[in-house]
Amino acid sequence: MALLEVSNLQTHFHTRNGVVRAVDGISFAVEKGETLGIVGESGSGKSVTCYSMLGLVPKPPARVSGQAHFDGTDLLHCPPSVLRGIRGKRISIIFQDPMTSLNPYLRIEDQLMEPLRIHEKMDKASARRRAVEALDQVGVPDARNRVRSYPHEFSGGMRQRVMIAMALITGPELLIADEPTTALDVTVQAQIMELIRDLQRQLGMAVILITHDLGVVAGFCERVMVMYAGRIAESAPVDEIFHQPCHPYNLALQQSIPALHHKGEELFTIPGVPPDPGRPIPGCPFAPRCSHVIDACRTTRPGLEPITPRHHSACLRVQQGDLALKPSAHA
Repeated sequence: MALLEVSNLQTHFHTRNGVVRAVDGISFAVEKGETLGIVGESGSGKSVTCYSMLGLVPKPPARVSGQAHFDGTDLLHCPPSVLRGIRGKRISIIFQDPMTSLNPYLRIEDQLMEPLRIHEKMDKASARRRAVEALDQVGVPDARNRVRSYPHEFSGGMRQRVMIAMALITGPELLIADEPTTALDVTVQAQIMELIRDLQRQLGMAVILITHDLGVVAGFCERVMVMYAGRIAESAPVDEIFHQPCHPYNLALQQSIPALHHKGEELFTIPGVPPDPGRPIPGCPFAPRCSHVIDACRTTRPGLEPITPRHHSACLRVQQGDLALKPSAHA
């Protein structure tokens, strides 16, 4: 049995201008100890998917439906007290921007101690010792003294390490890392990802990595889920995602990676813009931007179907067998 099983998750925001279908009926699973990467353009529903499972989207305007079973508990329909006991203890999250996620009025030690005091009923002295150990574990120098600092006294990379320490201090079974290396330089990015990998091995936890960076996905994840317009376009093991693409959007994302272009070569860009999630999409949401589109793509909404036992695609032509995509020449 999978650690997390999500079935037909929908998150619709009911606004004055209509219904915004941020997440439009997706299903996936995460096994114990597995690393799942979720990729896609901004607005594709990556973060909202995970926030919805943990009850972190405002209701109203959001309406969340479906099922999200975590170790037998449906996160979407369990009592709030049960969800609070899981969130921050068994499931932790690293938010995108540590500066806005950390409370500027509280010292680092107070924010690190809070989950221990709430979930493990730990006394203040013991919680403070664990806070120092956690900062030391994530590579913050002079942790015993720095734990008394405020967030603004840390650099961006150090604040990100504090967020990781806070997320892992209770030893979660599932870590959701929402673009954990945003706005960090390449060297610090590598350090942060290696740190998460090391701690994952130590704790045996599963990781959901939300990112735009396909390079990070290639080196870190075991399985990848490509999202577009609130739906899953493709899902497969990481090697197959890159070497056997089964959706034009996945292929276009790979062709857009700047590092895979030769020096002086014109960079590839995906034409057009993502569809408006506030308007109904009758067919494939990627059809207006797709170079392989046919008339049926504009009127038929393709479901996520298996191409091989572990590789699923929502491309109508790939499902019908009349389109075979070749991986990027530079991949």
